[in-house]
Amino acid sequence: MTNDVQHTPSIAIIAYEGVQMSAVLGLSDLFAVANDMSRGSDAAQLECHILRPGALSADERFAVVIVPPNLSDVRGSDDQDLHSWLGVQHRAGAVLCSACAGAFWLGHAGVLDGRPVTTHWTLAELFEQKFPAARLCPEHLLIDDHDIVTAGGVMAWIDLGLHVIKLYQGAEVVTKTCRHMLIDPAGRAQEEYRSFRPHLTHKDDAVRQVQLWIEAHPDSELTLAALAGQVAMSERSLQRRFTEATGLPVNRYVQQVRIEKAKGLLERTSLSAAEISWSVGYKDLSSFCRTFKSICGLSTGEYRRRFSVQ
Repeated sequence: MTNDVQHTPSIAIIAYEGVQMSAVLGLSDLFAVANDMSRGSDAAQLECHILRPGALSADERFAVVIVPPNLSDVRGSDDQDLHSWLGVQHRAGAVLCSACAGAFWLGHAGVLDGRPVTTHWTLAELFEQKFPAARLCPEHLLIDDHDIVTAGGVMAWIDLGLHVIKLYQGAEVVTKTCRHMLIDPAGRAQEEYRSFRPHLTHKDDAVRQVQLWIEAHPDSELTLAALAGQVAMSERSLQRRFTEATGLPVNRYVQQVRIEKAKGLLERTSLSAAEISWSVGYKDLSSFCRTFKSICGLSTGEYRRRFSVQ
């Protein structure tokens, strides 16, 4: 597929065996309405595809892949081809999304280790048994961890769809879409206040590998030297290629990702600032707090008071 995912974001909705078809078709309709609401503005037009697992192509690339919920006991353990395809899409820069039980497919794809994730609260025990390395937060309706976005309840596909619309078309299109479809945006309890969205859909595979490593290991050593070692590249070459692909030098990019991770933890946990500082790779609390305020314009305490969704 030839597609500029930055200007025409291509979205794949996976219609696996047993999927909740009302969610598949509802998401497609939601994106179609959003496109209508965005006409005449500078917002991108979303390109939506409903895909059956048997028709997946290794050559197709998408900006977003959504695994919807189901109303059965299907949990995706036998869909190895789909798991592999999801992994390929993720490594190519796709944002992987799930609603409700759809998170099991992402777990089987091996992309959730160490990542904050949510699913339906009744599935929490089973999910933790299957994927103990994921950081499950079932009390949250939606968790945006940049390249992994998960939503909780059976009807949370609506929240997920609106979130995708906001990411690619903006808050104004979300408002117009909600008004047109009689959806109450005020009733959507989980809204992440992200400001930094990494560019993952460039053509440099080695740089993207480094980006995905940073996303999954924010508490690791993320110096230029350490990251260059991940891809067997000289520091000078990585810095040059990374800046060309993402628009930011490595250290600045790492800083932005770590602060966004910290914002998410402030929003949805009761961890102390010191605990959050360590979990996102800052060993010096005062340095973390200074960096946080310089980027966000608020102290960690002020940010939590304003944006906590607990």
